Amino acid sequence: MAIAPIFDLIPPMTDVVISHAPANVEAEQALLGAVLYDNAAFERLGDYLQARHFYEPFHQRLYGAIETHIRKGQLAEPILLAEQFSRDSAFEALGGVRYLADLVDRAPPAAHAADYARAVYDLALRRDLIRIGGDITTTAQAPEEDRSARDQIEAAEAQLYALAETGGTSQGFVPFAEALHGAVTMAAEAHGREGGLAGVSTGLMDLDQKIGGLHPSDLVILAARPSMGKTSLACNIAYNIAKNYAWEPQPDGSRKTVSGGVVAFFSLEMSAEQLAMRLLAEVSGVSGDRLRKGEIDALEFGRVRDAALEIQDAPLYIDATGGLTMAKLAARARRLKRQHGLDVIFVDYLQLVTGGDARSDNRVQEVSMITQNLKALAKELAVPIIALAQLSRQVENREDKKPQLSDLRESGSIEQDADMVMFIYRESYYLSRLEPREGSPEHLTWQEQMDQVAGLAEIIIGKQRHGPIGNVKLSFNEEITKFGNLARDSSRYEVR
Repeated sequence: MAIAPIFDLIPPMTDVVISHAPANVEAEQALLGAVLYDNAAFERLGDYLQARHFYEPFHQRLYGAIETHIRKGQLAEPILLAEQFSRDSAFEALGGVRYLADLVDRAPPAAHAADYARAVYDLALRRDLIRIGGDITTTAQAPEEDRSARDQIEAAEAQLYALAETGGTSQGFVPFAEALHGAVTMAAEAHGREGGLAGVSTGLMDLDQKIGGLHPSDLVILAARPSMGKTSLACNIAYNIAKNYAWEPQPDGSRKTVSGGVVAFFSLEMSAEQLAMRLLAEVSGVSGDRLRKGEIDALEFGRVRDAALEIQDAPLYIDATGGLTMAKLAARARRLKRQHGLDVIFVDYLQLVTGGDARSDNRVQEVSMITQNLKALAKELAVPIIALAQLSRQVENREDKKPQLSDLRESGSIEQDADMVMFIYRESYYLSRLEPREGSPEHLTWQEQMDQVAGLAEIIIGKQRHGPIGNVKLSFNEEITKFGNLARDSSRYEVR
Protein backbone atom coordinates (compact mmCIF):
# COMPACT_ATOMS: atom_id res chain seq x y z
CA MET A 1 0.00 0.00 0.00
CA ALA A 2 1.43 3.36 -0.98
CA ILE A 3 1.44 6.23 1.44
CA ALA A 4 -1.70 8.29 0.95
CA PRO A 5 -1.16 11.75 -0.55
CA ILE A 6 -1.96 13.89 2.48
CA PHE A 7 -2.66 17.02 0.45
CA ASP A 8 -5.74 15.22 -0.91
CA LEU A 9 -6.97 14.27 2.57
CA ILE A 10 -6.20 17.28 4.76
CA PRO A 11 -7.20 20.84 3.79
CA PRO A 12 -4.42 23.42 3.98
CA MET A 13 -4.08 25.72 7.00
CA THR A 14 -6.38 28.73 6.81
CA ASP A 15 -4.76 31.14 9.29
CA VAL A 16 -2.98 32.90 6.38
CA VAL A 17 -4.59 33.37 2.99
CA ILE A 18 -2.10 31.97 0.47
CA SER A 19 -2.61 29.85 -2.61
CA HIS A 20 0.08 27.30 -1.78
CA ALA A 21 1.84 27.12 1.57
CA PRO A 22 5.52 26.15 1.20
CA ALA A 23 5.61 22.52 2.35
CA ASN A 24 7.03 19.13 1.43
CA VAL A 25 4.90 16.40 2.98
CA GLU A 26 7.05 13.71 1.33
CA ALA A 27 10.10 15.04 3.19
CA GLU A 28 8.11 14.98 6.43
CA GLN A 29 7.11 11.37 5.74
CA ALA A 30 10.71 10.40 4.98
CA LEU A 31 11.95 12.02 8.20
CA LEU A 32 9.28 10.40 10.35
CA GLY A 33 9.91 7.03 8.74
CA ALA A 34 13.66 7.25 9.34
CA VAL A 35 13.17 8.06 13.03
CA LEU A 36 10.54 5.35 13.49
CA TYR A 37 12.84 2.81 11.82
CA ASP A 38 15.87 3.84 13.86
CA ASN A 39 15.21 5.90 16.99
CA ALA A 40 18.93 6.73 17.19
CA ALA A 41 18.41 9.00 14.15
CA PHE A 42 16.51 11.37 16.46
CA GLU A 43 19.78 12.35 18.14
CA ARG A 44 21.15 13.56 14.79
CA LEU A 45 18.39 16.13 14.34
CA GLY A 46 19.65 18.67 16.86
CA ASP A 47 17.52 20.81 19.16
CA TYR A 48 16.20 23.19 16.52
CA LEU A 49 13.50 20.96 14.97
CA GLN A 50 10.18 21.00 16.82
CA ALA A 51 6.81 19.42 16.21
CA ARG A 52 5.32 22.76 15.14
CA HIS A 53 7.70 22.89 12.16
CA PHE A 54 5.76 20.12 10.38
CA TYR A 55 3.10 21.31 7.93
CA GLU A 56 0.68 18.40 8.26
CA PRO A 57 -1.13 18.61 11.65
CA PHE A 58 -1.04 14.85 12.22
CA HIS A 59 2.69 14.84 11.53
CA GLN A 60 3.04 17.47 14.25
CA ARG A 61 1.30 15.22 16.74
CA LEU A 62 3.20 12.15 15.58
CA TYR A 63 6.60 13.82 15.88
CA GLY A 64 5.64 15.15 19.33
CA ALA A 65 4.72 11.62 20.44
CA ILE A 66 7.96 10.18 19.02
CA GLU A 67 9.96 12.87 20.83
CA THR A 68 8.17 12.20 24.12
CA HIS A 69 8.79 8.44 23.92
CA ILE A 70 12.47 8.80 23.04
CA ARG A 71 13.18 11.41 25.71
CA LYS A 72 11.61 9.11 28.29
CA GLY A 73 13.89 6.30 27.13
CA GLN A 74 10.97 4.40 25.58
CA LEU A 75 10.80 2.74 22.18
CA ALA A 76 8.96 4.75 19.52
CA GLU A 77 7.60 2.33 16.92
CA PRO A 78 4.32 1.95 14.97
CA ILE A 79 2.52 -0.58 17.19
CA LEU A 80 3.12 1.36 20.42
CA LEU A 81 2.27 4.71 18.84
CA ALA A 82 -0.88 3.44 17.11
CA GLU A 83 -2.58 2.89 20.46
CA GLN A 84 -1.93 6.52 21.42
CA PHE A 85 -3.70 7.72 18.26
CA SER A 86 -6.59 5.24 18.32
CA ARG A 87 -9.12 8.07 18.73
CA ASP A 88 -7.43 10.45 16.30
CA SER A 89 -9.75 10.89 13.29
CA ALA A 90 -6.91 12.11 11.05
CA PHE A 91 -4.90 9.01 11.93
CA GLU A 92 -7.77 6.74 10.97
CA ALA A 93 -8.38 8.70 7.74
CA LEU A 94 -4.75 8.17 6.72
CA GLY A 95 -4.96 4.42 7.24
CA GLY A 96 -4.20 3.92 10.91
CA VAL A 97 -1.35 1.63 11.86
CA ARG A 98 -0.90 0.74 8.19
CA TYR A 99 0.17 4.34 7.53
CA LEU A 100 2.86 4.15 10.23
CA ALA A 101 4.05 0.82 8.86
CA ASP A 102 4.32 2.31 5.36
CA LEU A 103 6.38 5.18 6.75
CA VAL A 104 8.86 2.64 8.11
CA ASP A 105 8.82 0.50 4.95
CA ARG A 106 9.64 3.48 2.73
CA ALA A 107 12.09 5.12 5.18
CA PRO A 108 15.38 6.42 3.75
CA PRO A 109 18.69 5.54 5.47
CA ALA A 110 18.94 7.05 8.95
CA ALA A 111 22.11 8.89 7.90
CA HIS A 112 19.95 11.15 5.70
CA ALA A 113 17.51 12.10 8.48
CA ALA A 114 19.32 15.36 9.21
CA ASP A 115 18.98 16.45 5.57
CA TYR A 116 15.22 15.90 5.63
CA ALA A 117 15.00 17.70 8.98
CA ARG A 118 16.70 20.77 7.51
CA ALA A 119 14.29 20.73 4.57
CA VAL A 120 11.27 20.55 6.89
CA TYR A 121 12.69 23.30 9.09
CA ASP A 122 13.48 25.64 6.17
CA LEU A 123 9.97 25.34 4.81
CA ALA A 124 8.55 26.06 8.27
CA LEU A 125 10.58 29.28 8.35
CA ARG A 126 9.17 30.25 4.96
CA ARG A 127 5.63 29.75 6.25
CA ASP A 128 6.48 31.88 9.29
CA LEU A 129 7.73 34.60 6.97
CA ILE A 130 4.41 34.55 5.13
CA ARG A 131 2.53 34.65 8.44
CA ILE A 132 4.59 37.61 9.72
CA GLY A 133 4.04 39.41 6.42
CA GLY A 134 0.31 38.87 6.78
CA ASP A 135 0.38 40.12 10.37
CA ILE A 136 2.24 43.27 9.29
CA THR A 137 -0.32 43.96 6.57
CA THR A 138 -3.29 43.36 8.86
CA THR A 139 -1.89 45.50 11.68
CA ALA A 140 -0.99 48.34 9.34
CA GLN A 141 -4.47 48.37 7.84
CA ALA A 142 -6.25 48.29 11.20
CA PRO A 143 -3.77 49.70 13.71
CA GLU A 144 -4.35 49.60 17.44
CA GLU A 145 -5.00 53.00 18.94
CA ASP A 146 -2.15 52.79 21.45
CA ARG A 147 0.49 51.63 18.95
CA SER A 148 2.13 54.02 16.53
CA ALA A 149 3.52 53.02 13.15
CA ARG A 150 7.02 53.20 14.65
CA ASP A 151 5.97 50.74 17.38
CA GLN A 152 4.61 48.39 14.71
CA ILE A 153 7.87 48.55 12.77
CA GLU A 154 9.87 47.67 15.88
CA ALA A 155 7.48 44.83 16.74
CA ALA A 156 7.77 43.44 13.21
CA GLU A 157 11.54 43.78 13.33
CA ALA A 158 11.62 41.89 16.62
CA GLN A 159 9.57 39.07 15.08
CA LEU A 160 11.86 38.85 12.07
CA TYR A 161 14.98 38.89 14.22
CA ALA A 162 13.57 36.17 16.48
CA LEU A 163 12.80 34.12 13.37
CA ALA A 164 16.29 34.69 11.97
CA GLU A 165 17.87 33.57 15.25
CA THR A 166 15.62 30.52 15.67
CA GLY A 167 17.72 27.42 15.98
CA GLY A 168 20.95 29.36 16.24
CA THR A 169 21.04 30.98 19.68
CA SER A 170 20.91 27.73 21.63
CA GLN A 171 23.78 25.57 20.53
CA GLY A 172 23.52 23.11 23.42
CA PHE A 173 26.60 21.27 24.61
CA VAL A 174 29.97 22.20 23.16
CA PRO A 175 32.79 19.63 23.25
CA PHE A 176 35.53 20.65 25.67
CA ALA A 177 38.09 20.51 22.87
CA GLU A 178 36.13 23.19 20.98
CA ALA A 179 35.87 25.42 24.06
CA LEU A 180 39.57 24.86 24.75
CA HIS A 181 40.44 25.92 21.21
CA GLY A 182 38.57 29.19 21.73
CA ALA A 183 40.38 29.83 25.00
CA VAL A 184 43.79 29.13 23.46
CA THR A 185 42.95 31.45 20.55
CA MET A 186 42.15 34.26 22.99
CA ALA A 187 45.41 33.63 24.86
CA ALA A 188 47.36 33.61 21.57
CA GLU A 189 45.82 36.93 20.53
CA ALA A 190 46.75 38.46 23.89
CA HIS A 191 50.28 37.08 23.57
CA GLY A 192 50.53 38.58 20.09
CA ARG A 193 49.93 41.99 21.63
CA GLU A 194 53.05 41.44 23.76
CA GLY A 195 51.28 41.94 27.05
CA GLY A 196 48.68 44.33 25.67
CA LEU A 197 44.99 44.23 26.51
CA ALA A 198 42.77 41.25 25.72
CA GLY A 199 39.64 43.44 25.75
CA VAL A 200 38.62 46.77 24.24
CA SER A 201 40.60 49.62 25.79
CA THR A 202 38.73 52.24 27.80
CA GLY A 203 41.44 54.78 26.99
CA LEU A 204 42.22 55.05 30.73
CA MET A 205 45.51 53.23 31.26
CA ASP A 206 45.27 52.54 34.99
CA LEU A 207 41.72 51.24 34.63
CA ASP A 208 42.71 49.06 31.67
CA GLN A 209 45.61 47.67 33.66
CA LYS A 210 43.23 46.62 36.43
CA ILE A 211 40.39 45.14 34.38
CA GLY A 212 42.15 44.14 31.14
CA GLY A 213 39.79 46.23 29.03
CA LEU A 214 36.13 45.56 28.27
CA HIS A 215 35.39 41.98 27.24
CA PRO A 216 32.68 40.60 24.91
CA SER A 217 29.59 39.16 26.63
CA ASP A 218 30.33 40.96 29.91
CA LEU A 219 27.76 43.06 31.76
CA VAL A 220 29.52 45.92 33.55
CA ILE A 221 27.64 48.03 36.10
CA LEU A 222 29.01 51.56 36.62
CA ALA A 223 27.31 52.98 39.70
CA ALA A 224 27.53 56.19 41.73
CA ARG A 225 25.53 58.80 43.53
CA PRO A 226 24.23 61.77 41.48
CA SER A 227 26.86 64.35 40.41
CA MET A 228 29.72 61.89 40.80
CA GLY A 229 30.25 61.76 37.03
CA LYS A 230 28.65 58.52 35.81
CA THR A 231 27.56 59.94 32.47
CA SER A 232 30.83 61.84 32.08
CA LEU A 233 32.93 58.72 32.58
CA ALA A 234 30.68 56.72 30.25
CA CYS A 235 30.98 59.44 27.58
CA ASN A 236 34.76 59.59 28.01
CA ILE A 237 35.13 55.83 27.57
CA ALA A 238 32.60 55.66 24.71
CA TYR A 239 34.44 58.35 22.77
CA ASN A 240 37.86 56.82 23.47
CA ILE A 241 36.62 53.55 21.99
CA ALA A 242 34.92 55.14 18.97
CA LYS A 243 37.81 57.43 18.02
CA ASN A 244 40.24 54.49 17.97
CA TYR A 245 38.02 52.34 15.74
CA ALA A 246 39.87 50.45 13.02
CA TRP A 247 38.88 47.36 11.08
CA GLU A 248 40.17 44.94 8.50
CA PRO A 249 38.17 43.13 5.78
CA GLN A 250 37.45 39.42 6.05
CA PRO A 251 37.25 36.85 3.21
CA ASP A 252 33.45 36.76 3.51
CA GLY A 253 33.22 40.54 3.04
CA SER A 254 32.55 41.31 6.71
CA ARG A 255 34.59 43.64 8.89
CA LYS A 256 36.70 42.54 11.84
CA THR A 257 37.37 45.18 14.47
CA VAL A 258 41.07 45.37 15.29
CA SER A 259 41.08 48.51 17.45
CA GLY A 260 38.47 50.53 19.32
CA GLY A 261 34.94 49.78 18.21
CA VAL A 262 31.49 50.85 17.05
CA VAL A 263 29.58 52.19 20.07
CA ALA A 264 25.86 52.33 20.85
CA PHE A 265 24.95 54.83 23.58
CA PHE A 266 21.40 54.62 24.94
CA SER A 267 20.81 57.88 26.80
CA LEU A 268 17.48 57.69 28.63
CA GLU A 269 18.15 60.79 30.73
CA MET A 270 20.00 63.29 28.52
CA SER A 271 19.37 64.38 24.94
CA ALA A 272 21.76 63.60 22.09
CA GLU A 273 22.66 67.29 21.89
CA GLN A 274 23.58 67.40 25.58
CA LEU A 275 25.86 64.40 25.18
CA ALA A 276 27.42 65.96 22.09
CA MET A 277 28.02 69.16 24.08
CA ARG A 278 29.88 67.16 26.72
CA LEU A 279 32.08 65.57 24.09
CA LEU A 280 32.77 68.95 22.51
CA ALA A 281 33.85 70.30 25.89
CA GLU A 282 36.06 67.28 26.53
CA VAL A 283 37.83 67.33 23.17
CA SER A 284 38.11 71.12 22.82
CA GLY A 285 39.01 71.79 26.45
CA VAL A 286 36.40 74.57 26.60
CA SER A 287 34.02 74.56 29.57
CA GLY A 288 30.65 73.06 28.73
CA ASP A 289 28.93 75.67 30.89
CA ARG A 290 30.54 78.50 28.93
CA LEU A 291 29.69 76.74 25.66
CA ARG A 292 26.01 76.65 26.59
CA LYS A 293 26.05 80.31 27.62
CA GLY A 294 27.99 81.41 24.56
CA GLU A 295 30.72 82.94 26.73
CA ILE A 296 33.64 81.99 24.48
CA ASP A 297 36.00 84.08 22.39
CA ALA A 298 37.03 83.57 18.76
CA LEU A 299 40.06 81.45 19.69
CA GLU A 300 37.97 79.09 21.81
CA PHE A 301 35.31 78.89 19.10
CA GLY A 302 38.05 77.80 16.70
CA ARG A 303 39.00 75.03 19.11
CA VAL A 304 35.35 73.96 19.32
CA ARG A 305 35.07 73.91 15.53
CA ASP A 306 38.24 71.83 15.22
CA ALA A 307 36.97 69.44 17.89
CA ALA A 308 33.67 69.02 16.01
CA LEU A 309 35.57 68.13 12.83
CA GLU A 310 37.68 65.67 14.79
CA ILE A 311 34.81 63.76 16.40
CA GLN A 312 32.11 63.92 13.72
CA ASP A 313 33.19 60.72 11.96
CA ALA A 314 33.55 58.63 15.13
CA PRO A 315 31.25 55.56 14.96
CA LEU A 316 29.32 56.61 18.07
CA TYR A 317 25.55 56.17 17.74
CA ILE A 318 23.25 57.82 20.29
CA ASP A 319 19.66 56.80 21.02
CA ALA A 320 18.12 59.37 23.37
CA THR A 321 14.63 57.85 23.54
CA GLY A 322 13.20 58.29 27.03
CA GLY A 323 11.38 55.46 28.82
CA LEU A 324 12.82 52.86 26.48
CA THR A 325 11.65 49.30 27.09
CA MET A 326 14.11 46.45 27.27
CA ALA A 327 12.56 44.85 24.18
CA LYS A 328 13.02 48.01 22.10
CA LEU A 329 16.56 48.52 23.38
CA ALA A 330 17.48 44.99 22.32
CA ALA A 331 15.79 45.37 18.91
CA ARG A 332 17.65 48.63 18.19
CA ALA A 333 20.98 47.16 19.26
CA ARG A 334 20.45 44.19 16.95
CA ARG A 335 19.54 46.50 14.09
CA LEU A 336 22.68 48.59 14.60
CA LYS A 337 24.83 45.46 14.66
CA ARG A 338 23.33 44.31 11.35
CA GLN A 339 23.64 47.69 9.64
CA HIS A 340 26.90 49.15 10.94
CA GLY A 341 28.45 46.59 13.27
CA LEU A 342 28.55 46.89 17.06
CA ASP A 343 31.34 46.41 19.60
CA VAL A 344 30.18 48.10 22.85
CA ILE A 345 26.82 49.18 24.32
CA PHE A 346 26.29 51.86 26.99
CA VAL A 347 23.00 52.27 28.86
CA ASP A 348 22.48 55.51 30.82
CA TYR A 349 20.96 54.53 33.09
CA LEU A 350 19.64 51.18 34.27
CA GLN A 351 16.77 52.35 36.47
CA LEU A 352 15.24 54.33 33.59
CA VAL A 353 14.80 51.24 31.41
CA THR A 354 11.33 49.69 31.67
CA GLY A 355 10.59 46.01 31.59
CA GLY A 356 7.66 46.19 29.19
CA ASP A 357 4.37 47.86 28.38
CA ALA A 358 2.67 46.78 31.58
CA ARG A 359 3.56 48.56 34.80
CA SER A 360 5.12 46.26 37.37
CA ASP A 361 4.17 46.64 41.01
CA ASN A 362 7.51 45.17 42.06
CA ARG A 363 10.21 47.52 40.75
CA VAL A 364 13.03 45.49 42.33
CA GLN A 365 11.89 42.40 40.45
CA GLU A 366 11.54 44.42 37.24
CA VAL A 367 15.08 45.83 37.50
CA SER A 368 16.38 42.33 38.20
CA MET A 369 14.68 41.08 35.04
CA ILE A 370 16.21 43.96 33.06
CA THR A 371 19.73 43.10 34.23
CA GLN A 372 19.16 39.46 33.32
CA ASN A 373 18.03 40.52 29.84
CA LEU A 374 21.01 42.86 29.46
CA LYS A 375 23.36 40.02 30.32
CA ALA A 376 21.58 37.77 27.82
CA LEU A 377 21.85 40.50 25.16
CA ALA A 378 25.58 40.91 25.85
CA LYS A 379 26.08 37.18 25.27
CA GLU A 380 23.80 37.12 22.22
CA LEU A 381 25.59 40.01 20.46
CA ALA A 382 29.03 39.11 21.90
CA VAL A 383 29.67 42.69 23.05
CA PRO A 384 30.32 44.24 26.47
CA ILE A 385 27.40 46.22 27.91
CA ILE A 386 28.16 49.03 30.37
CA ALA A 387 25.01 49.91 32.29
CA LEU A 388 25.03 52.95 34.57
CA ALA A 389 23.15 52.68 37.86
CA GLN A 390 22.09 54.91 40.73
CA LEU A 391 23.11 54.20 44.31
CA SER A 392 20.72 54.44 47.24
CA ARG A 393 20.75 57.38 49.63
CA GLN A 394 22.08 55.26 52.47
CA VAL A 395 25.56 56.24 51.24
CA GLU A 396 24.92 59.79 52.45
CA ASN A 397 24.04 58.57 55.95
CA ARG A 398 27.42 56.93 56.54
CA GLU A 399 30.52 58.68 57.74
CA ASP A 400 32.51 56.80 55.12
CA LYS A 401 30.88 57.80 51.84
CA LYS A 402 32.72 55.25 49.71
CA PRO A 403 30.08 53.08 47.99
CA GLN A 404 29.78 49.33 48.28
CA LEU A 405 27.75 46.55 46.66
CA SER A 406 24.92 46.79 49.19
CA ASP A 407 24.35 50.42 48.09
CA LEU A 408 23.05 49.42 44.66
CA ARG A 409 19.56 50.88 44.41
CA GLU A 410 16.77 48.38 43.62
CA SER A 411 19.61 45.89 43.49
CA GLY A 412 17.74 42.59 43.26
CA SER A 413 20.05 40.47 41.14
CA ILE A 414 22.19 43.33 39.76
CA GLU A 415 25.37 42.27 41.49
CA GLN A 416 24.70 38.60 40.73
CA ASP A 417 24.10 39.18 37.00
CA ALA A 418 26.98 41.63 36.55
CA ASP A 419 30.42 40.39 35.58
CA MET A 420 31.89 43.59 36.99
CA VAL A 421 30.62 46.32 39.30
CA MET A 422 32.51 49.64 39.43
CA PHE A 423 31.78 52.65 41.63
CA ILE A 424 32.84 56.28 41.17
CA TYR A 425 33.92 58.17 44.28
CA ARG A 426 35.19 61.76 44.46
CA GLU A 427 36.15 62.86 47.94
CA SER A 428 36.32 66.48 46.81
CA TYR A 429 32.57 66.41 46.11
CA TYR A 430 31.74 65.69 49.74
CA LEU A 431 34.55 67.75 51.24
CA SER A 432 33.50 70.85 49.27
CA ARG A 433 30.15 70.78 51.07
CA LEU A 434 31.81 70.95 54.48
CA GLU A 435 33.56 74.29 53.97
CA PRO A 436 33.99 76.10 57.32
CA ARG A 437 33.67 79.84 57.76
CA GLU A 438 36.27 81.60 55.64
CA GLY A 439 39.17 83.02 57.68
CA SER A 440 38.79 80.55 60.52
CA PRO A 441 41.59 78.10 61.51
CA GLU A 442 39.33 75.23 60.40
CA HIS A 443 39.08 76.80 56.95
CA LEU A 444 42.86 76.64 56.49
CA THR A 445 42.85 72.94 57.40
CA TRP A 446 39.92 72.34 55.07
CA GLN A 447 41.71 74.18 52.24
CA GLU A 448 44.79 71.96 52.67
CA GLN A 449 42.59 68.86 52.47
CA MET A 450 40.84 70.20 49.37
CA ASP A 451 44.17 70.87 47.68
CA GLN A 452 45.13 67.22 48.22
CA VAL A 453 41.97 65.73 46.71
CA ALA A 454 41.03 68.33 44.08
CA GLY A 455 41.05 66.96 40.57
CA LEU A 456 41.13 63.35 41.76
CA ALA A 457 38.59 60.55 41.30
CA GLU A 458 38.58 56.97 42.46
CA ILE A 459 37.12 53.98 40.65
CA ILE A 460 36.25 51.26 43.15
CA ILE A 461 36.00 47.82 41.58
CA GLY A 462 33.60 46.06 43.93
CA LYS A 463 33.23 42.92 41.85
CA GLN A 464 35.20 41.44 38.99
CA ARG A 465 34.35 37.93 37.90
CA HIS A 466 37.57 37.45 35.93
CA GLY A 467 40.06 39.38 38.05
CA PRO A 468 40.86 41.11 41.33
CA ILE A 469 38.88 43.84 43.00
CA GLY A 470 40.55 47.07 44.09
CA ASN A 471 40.75 50.82 43.54
CA VAL A 472 42.00 52.87 40.58
CA LYS A 473 42.79 56.58 40.82
CA LEU A 474 42.01 58.88 37.89
CA SER A 475 42.20 62.58 37.25
CA PHE A 476 38.97 64.56 36.91
CA ASN A 477 38.56 67.98 35.31
CA GLU A 478 35.26 69.23 36.66
CA GLU A 479 35.13 72.20 34.28
CA ILE A 480 34.99 70.01 31.17
CA THR A 481 33.70 66.86 33.00
CA LYS A 482 36.62 64.77 31.80
CA PHE A 483 38.22 61.77 33.46
CA GLY A 484 41.82 61.07 32.53
CA ASN A 485 45.01 59.24 33.39
CA LEU A 486 47.16 60.43 36.24
CA ALA A 487 50.69 61.50 35.23
CA ARG A 488 52.84 58.39 34.95
CA ASP A 489 55.14 56.48 32.62
CA SER A 490 52.78 55.45 29.82
CA SER A 491 55.37 53.16 28.16
CA ARG A 492 54.24 50.40 30.54
CA TYR A 493 50.86 50.19 28.87
CA GLU A 494 49.62 49.25 25.46
CA VAL A 495 46.06 49.75 24.36
CA ARG A 496 43.96 48.03 21.79
